[in-house]
Amino acid sequence: MYFINEDHAYNFQNMILKDRTHPSDVERMALFYIIGGNEDLFTKFRHIYDFKNHEINPDILTNGQVDLCSSSKALVRLAFNLFNGYEDKYTSLRDLFCNLDRKNFLVAKGGIDMRFNGDIENQTCGEMDEDMEIEFI
Repeated sequence: MYFINEDHAYNFQNMILKDRTHPSDVERMALFYIIGGNEDLFTKFRHIYDFKNHEINPDILTNGQVDLCSSSKALVRLAFNLFNGYEDKYTSLRDLFCNLDRKNFLVAKGGIDMRFNGDIENQTCGEMDEDMEIEFI
């Protein structure tokens, strides 16, 4: 699996373990990959995803309770779209990618790759642990 840095890998693993995500759930893995790859989103992940009910919180994008910059909102929209097809008037490719810097662009691309090309079960050997194979991009 490819990660931006060690924090990204740790954040991703932390959310996967907290959620008890099944290794073949590429939708949820893509969501956690994107959230874990952005420091701002990771610090707010409890507002973005409800671990008790295993569901996203789309209201975070409009209710103003959590401050998200335009780049963070774009990543959340993309993560939600990859998770369950979420759409609003800002989920066009242009709207999602126009505000991303290089690092966030790589996170977005990695999430897309994980969702559509990822054989997560083989990449994670069925279980996440300290010994997972990671590569940094």
